[in-house]
Amino acid sequence: MPHPSIRIMVARHSAFYSPLISTIAAGFLAKEGIESRYDVLPPGTRSHPLLKSKFVDVMQSAPGSNFGPLERGEGSLPVHFALINRRDGFFLTGRHPDPGFDWKTLEGSTLLADHGGQPLLMLRYAAHVQGVDWDKVNVVNAGDADAMDQAFRSGQGDYVHQQGPAPQRLEDDGVGHVVASVGAAMPEVAFSTLMATREFLKQPIAKTFIQVYRQARRWVQQSDPAEVAEKQAAYFEGVERAALVSAIRRYQALGCWDGQLWINRELYGQAVEVFHHGGAIKTRPAYEYVVVDPPDGQV
Repeated sequence: MPHPSIRIMVARHSAFYSPLISTIAAGFLAKEGIESRYDVLPPGTRSHPLLKSKFVDVMQSAPGSNFGPLERGEGSLPVHFALINRRDGFFLTGRHPDPGFDWKTLEGSTLLADHGGQPLLMLRYAAHVQGVDWDKVNVVNAGDADAMDQAFRSGQGDYVHQQGPAPQRLEDDGVGHVVASVGAAMPEVAFSTLMATREFLKQPIAKTFIQVYRQARRWVQQSDPAEVAEKQAAYFEGVERAALVSAIRRYQALGCWDGQLWINRELYGQAVEVFHHGGAIKTRPAYEYVVVDPPDGQV
């Protein structure tokens, strides 16, 4: 009889998603006899069709991925059933150390900003919270994450906006210094979540998966960052161990993985507020259309 299996995909690959990566990397799924596959969403590919076609079972995503489709009147959308991160996981890296960094410093500076939909909206919202006049920031789209990194390394920009461990690698290489956390500059928010179809969430494996994920997330919260990095090292080829450890430690300190798995209304509402403030949506999608409880019924 074949072993049960689960196919996991992430929209991005980052230490920010360590709780999900660790379900595989730290052996939690294997202990339950579940085979697993981990992939990164290919450029230009949409997550919803992959879930609906059953090519993927669980996707790392964000509630905001449903907002646009709902406004366009699309139905039968996948739903979000558990938190990964309750804070934004991007950092600002500058050319020089600045322990007293003031976000207003961005005015008149050149910022290489990640132009992914949610990351840019969250950055703009954090800047708004910090009193920055966004129109006075020279915001540059230098391309995807790799292109941005290379552009900053080649001397472009005063600041760069990245997820870990990229900023920590810049620090280790003496190229830049992390000056701010976007997540620490704005309220907690349902930033990244687990998404699946309602059909999948009714299956027994969904209940087993969420119980395993709960263990993995708690382990990542509480373990020594070096131990987490050791288990995940094979998923970060070419990344220096010290940089990976530093990124995990920073995310633990920020509290990105703290608290319950449940996507509560407050965190959801903050995500809606960010998208609405940034002009990405005109309406405020109802919680019940986007979020469901974890499949084991625990919050």
